[in-house]
Amino acid sequence: MAKSDNPAPAGSVLVTGAGRGIGAACAWQLAQRGYAVAVNYSRAAAAADALVERIRAAGGTAVAIHADVADEAQVATLFERVDAALPPLVGLVNNAGVVDLPARVDAMDGARLQRMFAINVFGSFYCARQAVRRLSTKYGGRGGAIVNQSSAAARIGSPGQYVDYAAAKGAIDTFTVGLAKEVATEGIRVNAVRPGIIETDIHASGGQPDRAAQMAPLVPMQRSGSADEVARAILWLLSDEASYTTGAIVDVTGGR
Repeated sequence: MAKSDNPAPAGSVLVTGAGRGIGAACAWQLAQRGYAVAVNYSRAAAAADALVERIRAAGGTAVAIHADVADEAQVATLFERVDAALPPLVGLVNNAGVVDLPARVDAMDGARLQRMFAINVFGSFYCARQAVRRLSTKYGGRGGAIVNQSSAAARIGSPGQYVDYAAAKGAIDTFTVGLAKEVATEGIRVNAVRPGIIETDIHASGGQPDRAAQMAPLVPMQRSGSADEVARAILWLLSDEASYTTGAIVDVTGGR
């Protein structure tokens, strides 16, 4: 486990959708900085278990917990299991999210839209609600931080491909600003990161495994980003180094 010049932070952080990609990078970096980590997953059980073993082998503390964030009851159970297995919660990374196959709006059916908003929007609300109940000084908590996962698609709109995904992430931007103001006097900071073209498996799940490489020429920095680069921004927002930052939406887009 990497050593830090500062004392290891106390408490645990829940990262949703942490079996792979940006979530996995966040979980690993959090563990390196001394946090206990709850690695939530929905389908990537083997990947989540492997990540937990890697963290433990490096001297960290982590547990893998299955839950579908689109299911309100499962989210409540997820947080209860975090309470039972780890030190008190100090942070939440609302990372779980999905895309679908590229399509125009006039070809999108209700099932697609329901899934898109259930996971990307409702899931973030369900998790934030549980986190606030634990972190807020209103409920006897000691404060903490929430970081939501948005996307540059919220600004760009993703026409002809993922307008539904872009709209869901636009909702996350608004949610971030509103919740940040709502709990600002209760010891909780709420921010978001807005990744651009990042090399993760989410492109394959959207039917375009080579999308990051194909889109790289459109980025001012002329390259795609890495999950680790996004994770570093998330960790800064979780940390005390961002103690006066709330309601912010940080673009991690290479200038796009």
